[in-house]
Amino acid sequence: MKNAIFLSICFVLAAFTASAQETENWVQFRGTNGQGISTAKDLPERWSSEENIAWKTDIPGESWSSPIVWNDHIFLTTATEEGKNCHIIAVDRKSGKMLWNKTVFTQKPQQHRHQMNSYATPTPVTDGKTVFAVFSGGGFAALDFEGNVRWINTDLDFYSHHGMGCSPILYKDLLILPINHSNREEPKSLGFSEPWDKSYLLALDKNTGKERWRGMRGMSRIAHSTPIVMQVNGKDQIISTAGDVIQGFDPVDGRLIWTIASPGEPCVPSPVIGDGLVYSSHTNRAPVQAVRPDGQGDCTKTHIAWEQSGYTPMMSSYLYVKPYLYTCPDNRICCLNASTGEFLWQLRLGTGPLNPSPVYADGKIYVLSEKGITTVLKPSADPATPAEIIAKK
Repeated sequence: MKNAIFLSICFVLAAFTASAQETENWVQFRGTNGQGISTAKDLPERWSSEENIAWKTDIPGESWSSPIVWNDHIFLTTATEEGKNCHIIAVDRKSGKMLWNKTVFTQKPQQHRHQMNSYATPTPVTDGKTVFAVFSGGGFAALDFEGNVRWINTDLDFYSHHGMGCSPILYKDLLILPINHSNREEPKSLGFSEPWDKSYLLALDKNTGKERWRGMRGMSRIAHSTPIVMQVNGKDQIISTAGDVIQGFDPVDGRLIWTIASPGEPCVPSPVIGDGLVYSSHTNRAPVQAVRPDGQGDCTKTHIAWEQSGYTPMMSSYLYVKPYLYTCPDNRICCLNASTGEFLWQLRLGTGPLNPSPVYADGKIYVLSEKGITTVLKPSADPATPAEIIAKK
């Protein structure tokens, strides 16, 4: 929704324009590292509609995507005309002036989607020269920083019982997106409440938009999590989760390297990595899992390092800040020992559901609620002591 984009821009401004340091680029969902960690310093701890806001800019349409930043450009996506028209927008970071608003194509909005989804939910990604975006119908667009179209690919006809919720990533010259869809025809339970073997990772050539490979998952169900790149034994892997599975893929050809059963649908939280482990989960009824990504084939019985129930978020992604793993189920922030899964502490914030993913910057954790309330926490040096709430606004 318009307010969702407006609040996101204000949050990005707090993280990037208030700092005296040089601008940090935030190139994809959850930042350059995909971990929700920023290197920015001297950040504000409080803001309101009047305090610590550099500017405000209204954005048309409805969207759940996050803004991204490259130097003085902020890019975001939105959909207008009840999801039909797909826009990529550029805003000047310093002034808030809208530099351009490009309608890249029209799509036929999916009639059925989750009430907490939009027709422009995937966050765009950039390599510093081109901005790449995906919309709910499966259409891709690549624009230069002046708003000129470099290519469009609308070959994919995407359908999911909940709509599209994951975001693309870049790996070298590839644009990669999980296609965790479900059956458009009857039985519509396939891929949704029943596993099927039709889902895959899709890689396009970032320069042409042409398909390069498909990495088939095997049996899985719908999901909305964004992949992350991890180096395992000196080689890169794409770590991607879907309903019922956590998996590692070869980025060269999309080959499935390993898979671990992780029961539950849908998988919304995006995985994070740390100390050689992958942290992930599915529905909030499933446990948090830490898995080792150095296996081959089905590693369910051998490569689960630990599991912990009771601290699994429904939507927000994890935050790994060595040696801790933070989760935000319901209206709580919880802290686990990332190596063992041991529960350390939790705080009930009382700000409503914490569905947006937390961010760590300048030694603090920024937790945003669905109501737009931000809580700023300072972790304690004592692992058994809960973080201090510095501000809540």
